[in-house]
Amino acid sequence: MAHYLQLSLTGLGAGAVVAVLAIGLVLTFRASNVVNLAHAAMGTYIAYVYYGLRNFNVASTQKGGNLVLPVFGVPGVVHLIDRPTVVTALAIALVVAALVGALVYLLVFRALRNAPPLARLVASLGLFLYLQAVMELRAHDIGAGAATLPLTSLLPNGVVRLGSVVVPTASFVLAGLAVTVAVVLGAVFRYTRFGLSTRAAAESEKGAILIGVSPDRVGLLNWIIASVLAGGAMIFVAGITSQLNPTQSSLLVVPALAAALLARLDSFAMATFAGLAIGVTQSGVATFQSQAAWLPSWLPNDGLRQALPVLLILVAITIRGAHLPTRASLVDSRLPVAPVPRRPWLWIPLLSGAAVVALYTLDAQWRLAIVVSVIAALIALSCVVVTGYVGQISLALYAFAGLAAFATAKLELAGVGFPWAPLVAVILTVVVGILFGLPAVRVRGMTLAVATIAAAVAIEQLVFNSPALNGLSGVPNPQLFGSNLGFLAPGAANFRPAFGVVAVVVLAASMLAVANLRRSPTGLRWLAVRSNERAAAAAGINVGSTKLSAFAASSLFAGLGGALLAYELPALSPQQFLVVGALAVLALTYLGGIATLSGALIAGFLASGGVLTRIQGGAAADTTTQYALSGILLILVAAFYPDGLSMAVRRAITRLHSVWLRGVRSRGAT
Repeated sequence: MAHYLQLSLTGLGAGAVVAVLAIGLVLTFRASNVVNLAHAAMGTYIAYVYYGLRNFNVASTQKGGNLVLPVFGVPGVVHLIDRPTVVTALAIALVVAALVGALVYLLVFRALRNAPPLARLVASLGLFLYLQAVMELRAHDIGAGAATLPLTSLLPNGVVRLGSVVVPTASFVLAGLAVTVAVVLGAVFRYTRFGLSTRAAAESEKGAILIGVSPDRVGLLNWIIASVLAGGAMIFVAGITSQLNPTQSSLLVVPALAAALLARLDSFAMATFAGLAIGVTQSGVATFQSQAAWLPSWLPNDGLRQALPVLLILVAITIRGAHLPTRASLVDSRLPVAPVPRRPWLWIPLLSGAAVVALYTLDAQWRLAIVVSVIAALIALSCVVVTGYVGQISLALYAFAGLAAFATAKLELAGVGFPWAPLVAVILTVVVGILFGLPAVRVRGMTLAVATIAAAVAIEQLVFNSPALNGLSGVPNPQLFGSNLGFLAPGAANFRPAFGVVAVVVLAASMLAVANLRRSPTGLRWLAVRSNERAAAAAGINVGSTKLSAFAASSLFAGLGGALLAYELPALSPQQFLVVGALAVLALTYLGGIATLSGALIAGFLASGGVLTRIQGGAAADTTTQYALSGILLILVAAFYPDGLSMAVRRAITRLHSVWLRGVRSRGAT
């Protein structure tokens, strides 16, 4: 028992980091009505700044004192100071953190203060993708990356003995710092003019202005404080673990979001308690799994530690959904336009025919790019259904695609042939999608987004990382009526066009189905629920079943895309279906037009490794630059074109047509 207690208390350090990040999320939500998914990514960048300043252990060229710049397209680092001390480097890093917080608020979120919640969410997604991509690019400049870092911990290295229990001193110090931050901020917000001004601005901006409070000044100061806290937390945790991975460190926002939501995005004390509890629980579960020999061998070594707390949080969010804040809800806000598709029976076959012609006339690399874009558009179509038509922000769609891909590959390798293997996999995906859609019955908006991203993390950790699934390869080519429909082949015959035709047909049929659903009573019920759930219920619509039907349809299309991926990829691995992929799917679909069929096509066109990548002459594996550019575009679209690029083009064409008609009529009149 003492051993379990000792290892559980060791998790206080990780829990303290989660707690401080959660406190920062509470600050930004209070100040500007934003739940910032890029919060941990901002902190990770600050840790990169500190590391760049302190890194003078690389013998060749890295001598330390280099300031890492987060601006895409400029030199990665500039030399700032020779061999800074720990105090100097920490001071510079925290000053940079304050500047980053101020710039993010002033350049991004201040303009989106009155924007729809979905626009604010995707702007934070764009910032997440941008910072993660920039950090991966900068890793080569400072000799870091995901490797072990030559960092010295800023915390004491001793131990604390509680009877027979021995716990590192650093864990208690971090926990004490988190509690101190919560107490200080709680007192500031309760007793000082700044705190009262923040609370007033959060309740009513107009009322705050009338009493002489500037919402802009209040928001700016809160974002600065939150950014400094995030930077300090990530610097401390990087020093303890000696690891700084742009993706994994940035995804610490998931448990931090859970802690913040359990605190109702309002209480610093509750956010701190929830964060510490998450860290302790994860450490205790890891100890249990390492010593429980009866657990099945297919369970990943670190699966329960990563997934079980998230699952418990998912249950808590579902149970308490009615009591969670609704400020980030899609309800009562202007939503992206969801137009009725114009003549889909005409342009969908035309585009499909053009794609088929391209498959048979262009070279192998172009065939690969077309298939990648087609499958990405199919997965994006699932996002159009659940988010664009029903207003439910789901971040688990890429996980559903991965589930279908692994299930298809496993069934094929077990002897279940085509088309039964993908059919069974898609049915399984729909069932899982409905189960994970159950939280949507009680929660919505940002709360549902956190619930679904938690679901994606659980699937990733418990399923995709399983030794039984990792490295699946050699999936047999699909055969139908004696015809080989496989994609992969040896030599010059690789990337066979027959498989591309199958993918194009599946996408075309899916788009026609969605177009018909948009016109049908089912689609009208979806839009009614999206617009106002209470009004829809008063009109006799079963809101719960309507949401679940959308999740079923959405997981169906994601499953179809995943089943195609099982035949398109030479091997399947967990790295192909990380949570970052789900964020990219929502980001690109919003960029194209979250509530339009053409938005899904644009998302497929922009997908990494797709047609745009091929036009640029890049390789499918080179995604970093494209993620950075997509992040910038996403922020701009969220601020200026919340309906997406497709609707912007459609309106421009309509205006040009109107001008042309007026010109024709004026010439006819003369």
